[in-house]
Amino acid sequence: MRTTTRFAPGWAITRRVDVVNEILKQTVMIKRGAQAFFQHQAAGGIMLMVAAVLALLLDNSRLAWLYDGLLQTPVAIQIGQLSLDKPLLLWINDGLMAVFFFLVGLEIKREVLEGRLSNMRQAGLPIFAAVGGMVIPAAVYFGINWDNPEAYNGWAIPAATDIAFALGVLALLGSRVPPALKVFLLALAIIDDLGAIIIIALFYTSSLSPTVLAIALFGVAALTIMNLRGVTRTAPYIVVGAFIWVCVLKSGVHATLAGVLVALFIPLKTRNDEIPSPLKTMEHGLAPWVAFGIMPIFAFANAGVSLQGIEFADLFAGVPLGIALGLFIGKQPGIMSFVWAGVKLGLVRLPDGVNWLQIYGVSILAGIGFTMSLFIGTLAFTDPEYSAAVRIGVLTGSVLSAVMGALVLRIATSPGATAESQTKAQMA
Repeated sequence: MRTTTRFAPGWAITRRVDVVNEILKQTVMIKRGAQAFFQHQAAGGIMLMVAAVLALLLDNSRLAWLYDGLLQTPVAIQIGQLSLDKPLLLWINDGLMAVFFFLVGLEIKREVLEGRLSNMRQAGLPIFAAVGGMVIPAAVYFGINWDNPEAYNGWAIPAATDIAFALGVLALLGSRVPPALKVFLLALAIIDDLGAIIIIALFYTSSLSPTVLAIALFGVAALTIMNLRGVTRTAPYIVVGAFIWVCVLKSGVHATLAGVLVALFIPLKTRNDEIPSPLKTMEHGLAPWVAFGIMPIFAFANAGVSLQGIEFADLFAGVPLGIALGLFIGKQPGIMSFVWAGVKLGLVRLPDGVNWLQIYGVSILAGIGFTMSLFIGTLAFTDPEYSAAVRIGVLTGSVLSAVMGALVLRIATSPGATAESQTKAQMA
């Protein structure tokens, strides 16, 4: 005799409701986890690292043809007689990076007018640090490549500092890091970016077209008029900015500088206090897109390097060795010696609650060049022969700086070290 088990109709409905509720619960948890991740200071640096590792894996796998082919995909935009025809890689480096430099320009303008760089008492220390952190790494690179004139053009590669990566590593140390130390590193990186902008404008500009630059001045005049008349809508600035970008791209000046130029004309304050600041609105709106979109895309497009045929001895060739040692070795004495000299001369002082070991840790961390170093490397060497050397040098120096900087700062910000520094400050 066979028996059958029957379930009441209500059981099936209840079961389905429980399943739906569980799915909704898991969805909410995933959403909260994603929000927590993207709000963490280290998120941008982690995204950069993931993008770089993915590029390295792809370029050293059977899918290398797909990675290289993707970056060389031709992309063209044509309006009438005006045509922009470039491979995808150059659209990323010339187009998306112009947006990154636009954001950098907004940050610099805000910091100079009302932020950490608005007076010399606040700006003095990071200015000393940034200058030393650019001069000495360049000197280290020159010292290693003095007998190879073809390599001279890469001198500025180890002078750069990656804001997102450096702050990301610092954020991983948690609340033990003094707020003043974070402010110091951020100000140092911003000034370093300003130095990179000046270097690109002066040393990495090809043959100029005066006619196209003259046409770009019409766009600059339009921005000036809008700024003086108190225009607060962002759309007109974007339209004129795109026009200037095209002109600069065709002029021989690197197109990313158009982003900085346009940013300088975005109003920080408005005549009506009820209207939000256009500059701050753009900055806050662009920041997540740059941190989690543009920068990882750039890292993915430029960090890939085929290791096929590369031997250990190749790491000690002039260009990669000069870049790696410039970042890892040059940054440390550069920042420390200039900061020490400024303090001893009475021109600047260390922030309250910050000790010399912590400054040393930051000087190591500033050797994470990554994004900016890779970008300058694309300008310094157009010969594919040097592409792999630049990437190897930047990745090696940046990884060493990140690991050693994190270890030193972990020791420097330990409860014992912090208490000791506070005791010495009180005795002084």
